[in-house]
Amino acid sequence: MIRFKIFGIPVTVEPWFWLTMAFIGGGFSALQSNNPEAFLRVALFVLAGFVSILIHELGHALTIRKFGLPTQITLTTFGGYATHPAGILSRTKSFLVTAAGPAIQIAFGLLVWLIYINTSTSMPSENIRYFVFILAAISIIWAVFNCLPIFPLDGGQMLASILGPRRAKILHMTGIICAIIIGLIGLKFGYMLVLVFMGLFAWQNYQMLQQNR
Repeated sequence: MIRFKIFGIPVTVEPWFWLTMAFIGGGFSALQSNNPEAFLRVALFVLAGFVSILIHELGHALTIRKFGLPTQITLTTFGGYATHPAGILSRTKSFLVTAAGPAIQIAFGLLVWLIYINTSTSMPSENIRYFVFILAAISIIWAVFNCLPIFPLDGGQMLASILGPRRAKILHMTGIICAIIIGLIGLKFGYMLVLVFMGLFAWQNYQMLQQNR
């Protein structure tokens, strides 16, 4: 467990965060190949994921603090979250808090991408070039993925803020339908991890739908 503060906001990084990022970054393949270069690429992927996801959560946390509430960040399995006292923020403020994460992350990703396309040929090593590229890619892809209207992703939480608690059925039906469609697309193109994630999200939204009935 790693703990530190950034801009006065407490941050906790759980061990599962590092393991998950290493898995997504090809950790199993690196173990099978036993190639030092492959291990280095996995480490660079994990570092890029840490920087990008921390920026994402800072977007949430700084907006929460802007509204005068205490907050802290936890990086855990498949991402992270920024906490705040429940039941205080209005729907508009909740929407802004949620939107701030992917907004700052995609802005950061686009900035890094501009740096990459303008300086990639002059970078001192292939590993630095890879790090800058993967930092931009993770930032943009992670932000876009999080904006899908599937609860509890940021897009689903923004939709919840728009619809309000009385339309929870619409929220979770939307999540189920979107998760199934994206999961099938992932299956078609061989992205089994996407299929697994979408299956979990569809099941989670189905359970919430049953509870709301």
